[in-house]
This record gives sequence, C-alpha cells and structure tokens, in this order.
Amino acid sequence: MKVPSSELRIQICKCIVDFYHAEPPKKHITGYQQASSTYKIQMAEVGGLAKTMVQSLALFENQLVEKLWVLKALQHLSTSEVNCTFMMKAQAARGICAHLSDPDPSGQLLFRSSEILWNLLEKSSKEEIIQQLSNLECLLALKEVFKHLFMRGFSHYDRQLRNDILVITTIIAQNPEAPMIECGFTRELILFATFNEVKSQNPLVKGLKLSNSYENFELKKLLFNIIVILCKDLPTVQLLTDGKVVLALLTYVKKPEKHKIIEWSAAQYEELQLHAIATLSSVAPLLIEEYMVCQGNARILSFLEWCETEDSFFSHGNSFHGTGGRGNKFAHMRYTLRLLRAMVYLEDETVNKDLCEKEAIQQLIGIFKNTINKINDKEEAIILEIQSDILLILSGLCENSTSRKEIFGTEGVDIILHVMKIDPKKFQSGLGYNVLLFSTLDSIWCCILACYSSEDYFLEKEGIFLLLDLLALNQKKFCNLILAIMVEFCDNPKTTAHVNAWRGKKSQTAASLLIKLWRKEERELGVKRDKHGVIIDTKKPLFTSFQEEQKIIALPANCPTVAILDVAENIRAKIYAVLDKLDFENLPGLSTEDFITLCIIHRYLDFKIGEIWNEICEEIKLEKLKPVATDKYILEAITTASENVGKMVASLQREMTESQARQDVQNEQKAYAKIQATHKQRELANKSWENFLARTSNAKTLKKAKRLQEKAIEASRHSERPPNAIFHQTDIKGLNTTVPSGRVVAVESTPVRLVGGPLADTDIALKKLPIRGGALQRVKAGKTAAEPKKSVDI
Repeated sequence: MKVPSSELRIQICKCIVDFYHAEPPKKHITGYQQASSTYKIQMAEVGGLAKTMVQSLALFENQLVEKLWVLKALQHLSTSEVNCTFMMKAQAARGICAHLSDPDPSGQLLFRSSEILWNLLEKSSKEEIIQQLSNLECLLALKEVFKHLFMRGFSHYDRQLRNDILVITTIIAQNPEAPMIECGFTRELILFATFNEVKSQNPLVKGLKLSNSYENFELKKLLFNIIVILCKDLPTVQLLTDGKVVLALLTYVKKPEKHKIIEWSAAQYEELQLHAIATLSSVAPLLIEEYMVCQGNARILSFLEWCETEDSFFSHGNSFHGTGGRGNKFAHMRYTLRLLRAMVYLEDETVNKDLCEKEAIQQLIGIFKNTINKINDKEEAIILEIQSDILLILSGLCENSTSRKEIFGTEGVDIILHVMKIDPKKFQSGLGYNVLLFSTLDSIWCCILACYSSEDYFLEKEGIFLLLDLLALNQKKFCNLILAIMVEFCDNPKTTAHVNAWRGKKSQTAASLLIKLWRKEERELGVKRDKHGVIIDTKKPLFTSFQEEQKIIALPANCPTVAILDVAENIRAKIYAVLDKLDFENLPGLSTEDFITLCIIHRYLDFKIGEIWNEICEEIKLEKLKPVATDKYILEAITTASENVGKMVASLQREMTESQARQDVQNEQKAYAKIQATHKQRELANKSWENFLARTSNAKTLKKAKRLQEKAIEASRHSERPPNAIFHQTDIKGLNTTVPSGRVVAVESTPVRLVGGPLADTDIALKKLPIRGGALQRVKAGKTAAEPKKSVDI
C-alpha cells in the first residue's frame, strides 16, 4: 500500500473485497486447487490485515479514489469481531470519523464510514470506541454532516443516513466527557428538536419544514431521546432554557384537536405525544421557572381531566410508550402522572402549593376511585402503576402539611383501606401489587399520621387490624415500614385498644406476633441464645454475628458506631417501641416462650446503652488513652451495672424455664391420670357387656342373676310393712325376656270388623271408650277406618 501506484493499491483492495464475494474459477489449473473464501478471511484475521488497512488510510488523505476503495475493504473486514478489535487498536473510529465531512461527490465516503463506525460499536469494545469519538474533531465532523443532511437531504437514502448519524451522536453523548456543548452541537440539536413547535428566526431552520415521512417521524423521536441524554449534563440547562424546550414539549400536553390538519397521522402523533411527555419528566424538573411560567401544572391537570373522559378517542398503543394503552387513555395517564410525580418530588413549595390550589388532591383521589372499577387482566399492570403513582404524588403533596392532610380526609383514607384489603396472594403475582402496597404504606405515613381526624377515621374503619394482618404475612420487605407506622399510631390513645383486640390465625394476639417477629429477627442476625431463648452472653446480650465479626474502630464523635447503626438496620428497636407504648405488664395471649423473650425486649434500651458504653471503653483502649480516676471508676460502674442487668434477666428467664418445666410435668401427670380413668371406664364397660352376653346365652347364669336381683330388692325393703300400706308387685309373672321390661307397651286400636268401617252407625261409636279415656265422644263420619298404633303409659 506504500508503493506509489494507484492501480496496485486499488487491486489490493479489490482482492480483499473478493474474499467476501468470491466467484468460482473460470479455468481450472491442473495440479492446483483454489483456496476457499473462508480460508482467505481467516488468514486475513490472523495476519492483522484490518489494522494495516486502517494505517494505510493516512496515506490517501488527498486521494479520494484510493480512500474509497480502502473504506470499501474496511467495510467488509469490519463484519468480523477479530478485525474490529484490530481496527479499534489502530484508532480506526477516530481516524474515520474525523474525515466524515471531507468532500465526496459520490456520497460513498459518508455511507461506508458510517457503516464501519456502526460495526465497530457493535463488534468491539463500545466504551473504547465512544472514548475515541469523544473529541472535538470527530464531533465537529458529525455536526457538519448531520446539519447538511438535515437541511439539504431530501431523498430516502439521505434521511436514513441522517438518522444513523444522529444515533451515533446519541451514543457519544452518553459520555459526559464528550465536548458536545463546546463544539456547538448541543445548541443545534435543541434547535432542530423544537423548531416545529416553537417559532425561531434562526437562519438554519427559517422556512424549513419536515414532511410526515417515516424517516422524519423517527428523527423526531431520536431528537426527543437525545434531549433526555443531554440534560443529564448540568451545563446544558441554560441551552435548554434558551431553546424553550419546556414550552415546545408542553405543546403536546393537550387533547388531540379534531378537524385540525396536522403533519402527522393519528398513530404517529400519539406516539410523539407520549414521547414528549416522557421527555418532560426528565427536563421539567431542571427548569422549574420555565415550567411554572408555561403553566405546566394547569396543563397537566387539564390533560388528566381529559384522560378520564369517555369520548370517542381511540388509542393505537403501537409504541413502547403506548404499551397497555390500546383503545384507552391509560398510556397517556401513566406518563402524565410520572411527570407530575417528578415535579412533586422536587419538594418545591411553589410547585406543590400551585397544585393544591388547583385542587389536585381531590382530582387525584377521584382518578384513583375511577380506576378501581376498571381493573381487568389485560390492563391490570398499567392500572396498578397508575394507582401507585397517584398515591406517591399524594404523599409528596401532603407530607409536612396538616391542612393538606385534612383535604386528603376520609375519601383518601377510603382508597388506602381499599388497597390494604387486597388478597395477599396477589403480592406475589409480579404485576405491581408490591409497589402499590409500598405506595400505600408511604401514604399512611405522609397523609394520615399527625392528622387526628384522619387517624380516628382510620382506626374506626379497622385500619390497625389491616396493618396487623399485613404484618402477620411475615414479609420482611414490609415489616420495617409497617412497624414504623405502628410506632407513630401508638401515640394516639385510641390505638392500644385496637391493637389488643386484634386476633390473627389460631387466635394469635398482636403482642405474640411482635415477639415472634423479634425471635425471627434475632435468628437471622445470629444473636446468641440457648434452645429456650435465654441469654448466653450477659455482657453482650444483643450482639449480632456481624457485630462480633466487625472490629471496633476509633471514629469521630459525629460518626455513628456499629451499635448505633444496628438500631436502624433491623426491626428490634421498633418492636420495643410498640410494646413499650402498649405497656409491657398487660399484654394478652402470651406463652412462656413469649414471656422469656419479653424479658429481653423489656430491657432492650438498657442493653443498648450498655453496648455503647462498651464501645466507648474499647475506643479509649484503642487510642491508648488513660481516663482519670473518677472517669475510670464511673466507666467500670456503668459496665458492671449493664452486665448485672443481663445476669438478672438471664436468671429471671431460667426461673421461667424451670417453672414451665414443672408445669409441663404436672400437665403430663394429669394427662396420664385422665388416660388411666378412660381405660378403667372402658374395662368396666367391657366387663358389663360380658355379663350381659352371659345372661343372654346361659340360662343358669340368667337365673342366678335373677335371684341376686330379687335378693337385692328384698334387702332394700323395710322389714316391717307400715299399716294401711298398699303393696305393688314389682315383677311381671310369666315374662320370657332376658332384660328388664320398660314401662311403655303398644296397644292396638279397636279392630275394624267390630266398628264396621267409616260408614258404620255413629251410635256404635258412643258405646266404645276412646283409647285415651275420658268422656264418650261421637265419632266423625269422615274418620278413617284404620287407626294408627298408639302408646299409653301403664
């Protein structure tokens, strides 16, 4: 390639291109076999041919024909990852990109160069290629090429190439070190993105108009996308302000106007509208003043109002942003609420106050209520996201403002209670119910707590019961937040009665649930306890396995130690706070195991103070400081007192364990006594049955039993009969039964043959006594002949 022969260089490039477009040999030479294309390509990769071709580019800066042939060869070579790696090491991206704007009447230079850059980005280290392109020379070349294609490219090919250049620029813009502002590219991109929506007198776009072709539609979306990337660089904010980007994007936050000729189709406009709103979510928080000047809040709330209406609008839902919104306005509502959430979470009082004055809280609660009845399997995920965003926005608006919490009121509490009543099985569905529950708990914290009317209504509607039901699910991701809410709610004197009244599965009480959570937390933290839950190490009764492994380091006074961080990193402190407010002495439904654990919880604060003092002593030793005698005496007294508390608690726990063991023995003995009585009764029943069988199967045994019975009867009588006493015979003569006879016998009614049937003379009936006795009665003519059997007492 160094030989100064144009024909030789072009032939070499043709040979390389032929590797990838080999034709069968026209004439076969005897004794020889042509090398395959695969073999040639592999040899080119092994020999580093791509690197050599990149280096040879520097020889042809002013020789267009040779340069184009070399680029064509490199275009083919760059289809291989191995060759792309060689080209990357030879700085191919920088060398090729810097000459993009070189004059070329054929247009091949730009086409082939962009194709090579694409292959390098895809098949080699993307980060390294971006680094090579992030320089002023390359960006200036890209800027000139893009500007030329944007203003003067009218063919389908030109528009496609323009979009490719913009995508490459977008990738480079992700590097914060790229001098996008310095080369003026950022300013021009903002101008090109907004000139359709905001009138500009800039000569670059004066009189320029984009057609509604597919390539221009893609260009518009790419420009919105690059604005999102550019705004991450704070110096770009001033350029966004000068370019009136917020005003341009807000022009899309409105309902589609009917009977108006627009340059985009309905589906295209919908996609651009959603993309613009999504872009605003990134841009508007950086430009609060421009957002307020353009009345952003009013536009958003008005657009949300349109999203709720039931008009004839049909959403196409074809794009990424339109997912889940086909045939409805859910996609519009989702991105508008995301924008509103981004603005509210800036905690800018001007923005939030303006929203509240426009009755945003009432409007959002109304939207939430309307979405409840629209949940179905098809749109479930997007509706859940909408509901979550509404609750987060309400939390941001109501936090730290009692007046806004009062506006939230009972209607707001009702929607929170509705979410808390959702079937717990849905939290594992992956559709967004977990996020919705987190948003709901956040709303309780921000919108209900510290507002007494809302708290009382929440309690009245059994909200505490629902909180405890969620806590009983034992899902670690929710426990911390629920317990924090419980701690705050317990400041309300009405809460204690509700907590104590709650019952879970198997009549579990709230106190028992909290103690169970404490034991589970300590098992996960690796706290040392024996099999009964008794303290093992009285010096460090709360120490976790992490604290044991972590060495004590001397820290500044304003840095929290491991013992302090432990309070915030697990739920033990919150459980202690809740139980303390419920009163440790009057907790219902606890077992002995619960009482053993409760001893530790009751002394949690004392143990934690002892831990901190132990850390202070250790830090003093590490820093080799010698406290004065008084301080030394006080430190020793504090550590001894802390250890004594641990010993006292451990002793009390052992007493409880022993007492429970004795009680278990007594209960066991009672159970055995009950079993013995049951067996004895069973034996007596069996013996009675055997005697009964003997009497029924053996006449001698029966007679013997009869004699014994008569003897017992005689023995029970008085020896002397009282005067005028009437003697009643107790036995029935001639009885042939083997069991005692009863007092009830069956007596048949008068036979039909004696009364003559239902048509008999009624006078005959008067001569007969009724079965039950009493006065003579006339028999009714309609009486049936066959009387049922009746029972009488003898």
